[in-house]
Amino acid sequence: MEEVRVRIAPSPSGNLHVGTARTALFNYLFAKKNNGKFVLRIEDTDAERTSQEYIDNIFDSLKALGLNWDEGPDVGGPYGPYTQSERFDIYPKYVQKLLESGFAYECFCTPEELEAEKEEATKNKKPYVYSKKCENLTEEEKAKLRAEGRKPAIRFNIAKAQKAFHDSNILEFEDIVKGKLHMDTSLLGDFVIQKSNGAPTYNYAVVIDDMLMKISHVIRGEDHISNTYKQILIYEALGAEVPKFGHLGMILAPDRSKLSKRHGATAVSDFVKEGYLTEALINFVALLGWAPSDGEEIKPVEKIAEDFRIGEISSSNSIFEYDKLKWMNSHYIKMLSMEELKKYLMPYLEKYDLSQLTDEQFTRMLEVTREPLVLLSDITDAVEYFFGESVNIEPQVQTDVLDTETSQEVLKEYLEQSKDWVYEEENLHEKLDAFRGFFKEKGIKPKVTMWAIRAAVTGRTRGADMTATLAILGKDKVERRIKAAIK
Repeated sequence: MEEVRVRIAPSPSGNLHVGTARTALFNYLFAKKNNGKFVLRIEDTDAERTSQEYIDNIFDSLKALGLNWDEGPDVGGPYGPYTQSERFDIYPKYVQKLLESGFAYECFCTPEELEAEKEEATKNKKPYVYSKKCENLTEEEKAKLRAEGRKPAIRFNIAKAQKAFHDSNILEFEDIVKGKLHMDTSLLGDFVIQKSNGAPTYNYAVVIDDMLMKISHVIRGEDHISNTYKQILIYEALGAEVPKFGHLGMILAPDRSKLSKRHGATAVSDFVKEGYLTEALINFVALLGWAPSDGEEIKPVEKIAEDFRIGEISSSNSIFEYDKLKWMNSHYIKMLSMEELKKYLMPYLEKYDLSQLTDEQFTRMLEVTREPLVLLSDITDAVEYFFGESVNIEPQVQTDVLDTETSQEVLKEYLEQSKDWVYEEENLHEKLDAFRGFFKEKGIKPKVTMWAIRAAVTGRTRGADMTATLAILGKDKVERRIKAAIK
């Protein structure tokens, strides 16, 4: 059995998109399931759109997701990845082979001539297909065009390749995700494989790279299906083994439109910045088009790899449900140890002077505020009232709670009764129970009593356990805030 070799080959024209991350994940899982190799290749042939910032983002994002590639040119160190722009000396050799075998030819058409052809097709309401006007140029005609200063592009001869390897114009292949797919290749037109400046085009370079890297399975988005027919013919024209292809459905937004920034984060780094754990993100992405056999959705990548079956990937589009991702993220936050939680939350606590708290108080603060966290970034707002002398009181809390006669009575009585209280949780719990009981006898519900204290001390009517909050803030700060809330 041949070795399974798969690859992810992003173009560095933007930060790593979550859709590309899903493609990378499925390739990674397939490799792990079959004891194969997962290769990373940067397809940077388009120099104008390529940026080192985006290349770094791709590396960092894949590593953060735990999708570490298995090989690259840097033997002995951190691997690779392979980069197309560093392989430009490889591509002309195979162009020459295609020219010599007649599966490619030189095209001297100017951009203006090609544009005129396209306009004519539009005028006649026909899809544009290159006219093949350069296919049979004589050597004399080519020499004359070169003398005019024209540099030829190289086009692949679709009809010749199709005729050489297939019985009709229909090219069919078995997609490992979607099943049998076919196309009439006469509709494709002879496409450019090498530009007039010598640069290889995507559909050509990707074949040469996959061929030389012995890629056995190409798993990618369904937007590449039309490219697959072109690429199969190039493989065949070069006498190379054609890999197996699998095309994944698209990831759509909740409104079933194309997922874009107007729906929320789309790049892996944006999700991380917003406070998503990469473990939650990769787990969620794995479920976009695939389901675990035991129905358990919360699984680490290693467990998902053991269960992964590529034949069971849905060929339909998947909906990116942000609410489900948030639910999954909150679950992963709850699974963190306290030490891990501290490490992850620190970037979101930079605005606060943590020296105001002892290590014990800091740990307790996180213990009592972690439960409702959906995003790591939620901690910034959740702990605001633990810092500073005064507290920001929400306008509605001021009107509906603090300004009432009942609350004012509760706060005055609290100052009176708490003079000798010891601000330790066990003692406070006992004292607050008695305090609630005191007002209950006066016909005031316990929750109304506690709302008054919480509103004065935190500026809110909801938050962390009140006993713990008072203990962390300490007697002096609590009394100052309550005095400030009394009219």
